[in-house]
Amino acid sequence: MPNINRRALLGGAAATTVLAATAAAAQSDMIKPAGSVKGKTILITGCSSGFGRLMAEDYARKGAKVFATMRNLPRPAASELSALASDEGLDITVLEIDVTDDAQVAAGVAEAERLAGGALDVLVNNAGISTAGPIEIQDMAATQLLFDTNVFGPQRMARAALPAMRAAKSGQIFNVSSQLGRVMLPGFGQYSPTKFALEAMSEQMAYELAPHNIEVTIIQPGGYPTEIWANSNALTQGLLDRAEDKHLNGYEAMVTRLRSASNNGGSTDPMDVPNAIAEIIAMPAGTRPLRRPVHPGSKPQVAINEVSAKAQIGWLGESPYGPMIKAVHNV
Repeated sequence: MPNINRRALLGGAAATTVLAATAAAAQSDMIKPAGSVKGKTILITGCSSGFGRLMAEDYARKGAKVFATMRNLPRPAASELSALASDEGLDITVLEIDVTDDAQVAAGVAEAERLAGGALDVLVNNAGISTAGPIEIQDMAATQLLFDTNVFGPQRMARAALPAMRAAKSGQIFNVSSQLGRVMLPGFGQYSPTKFALEAMSEQMAYELAPHNIEVTIIQPGGYPTEIWANSNALTQGLLDRAEDKHLNGYEAMVTRLRSASNNGGSTDPMDVPNAIAEIIAMPAGTRPLRRPVHPGSKPQVAINEVSAKAQIGWLGESPYGPMIKAVHNV
């Protein structure tokens, strides 16, 4: 099977940013492949393309046992990945998981654990979607879909995987957030609210799981050329088409721009995200970061990350919660 150009793998991952205009024109500080994932059992959501597809291929080529999950099987993306695994002798199992479906999540994780012979080593919550537009025009259908996918999806996956991880007293969870999980971009719909929620949920989970020797890392990508842009544009056009004039009329300039949207995430290399996650997987337990910004250009969330960590340590560091807080922040 021919190799697929990774820049053409447009993915339903959770990577979006402060629009393509802020993406670096050239990748000057690309994250280099580092660290070993050999022998790890890794389940990744949203593997039909984008970050998820890249992770599945890369980690399997490096010796991991990969469970590549996606929704709506059978589909060409699943057949292509299975064929690639067969051609290259890669340990990739494609499983059907729609992260909005309780039964599929439970069954998919159980099957992965059965095939792995126990708890997963790593869970990567990568699946995500986006719509744009002012908050006022975000109807409840759009709002519920985004929260169900971007927030409740990772929660479903974690709840399914954690009992076995806790029993094994080990494990790692990566939740793919965004720059927009820490900074706000007017007109980006419910995307930032869902990613802010994911950030908070992930941090709380990190504290609660520290005594169980399970680590949580939040990945904060900037703009990358994945299919979330095309998918977002399509969802946004549908939202605009069904929106009532009484909501649209207050945002004429913004709506005009949205109707002609052609964002694609810039020219950065999507392999930054798989490389960053692999690097963290390989780090010694107890040294892994709570948050990892990933982008060669502007990273406006860094200052917020630093202030947030200081606030948590200052507020709770000497309280009964102190050991959890300090363990997560490597103090």
